[in-house]
Amino acid sequence: MTDLDVSLRAVQDEDVPVFYEQQLDPMATEMAAFPSREWPNFQAHWERIRREESNVTRTILANGEVAGNIGSFVLDGQRFVGYWLGQKYWGQGIATRAINAILLEITSRPLFAHVVEHNVGSRRVLEKNSFQLIDQQRTEDDGVVELVFQLN
Repeated sequence: MTDLDVSLRAVQDEDVPVFYEQQLDPMATEMAAFPSREWPNFQAHWERIRREESNVTRTILANGEVAGNIGSFVLDGQRFVGYWLGQKYWGQGIATRAINAILLEITSRPLFAHVVEHNVGSRRVLEKNSFQLIDQQRTEDDGVVELVFQLN
């Protein structure tokens, strides 16, 4: 959709319950290979990541609606980017445009992202934004293959 207005803004308190509902979607958790959290744990997670000064957290808006979230964080000395879109916003170019927007804000490189092997849509989002596949890792606990992407 070319007429779709996609923008980022700082996460507001009222966005967090929308994010919570989005992460409860069984298809989304399957695509991300990440289990949903119960409300107290989800709320505590968002309080923690919003407090950490090195994190960048943004709400993704599509035509003014909360479509999901995107952010950047440091893990083991490397800066990562990650995002989550509500299922009704999939396949519309929103994630691609959100990554493009956050890359204007997060200028440190290299920048990394992980995506599970079966999440073809997220792979394409990263590739459209010039991330390159550099590695793959199989998780010990469940054997899921995570692909590691890097942007220089």
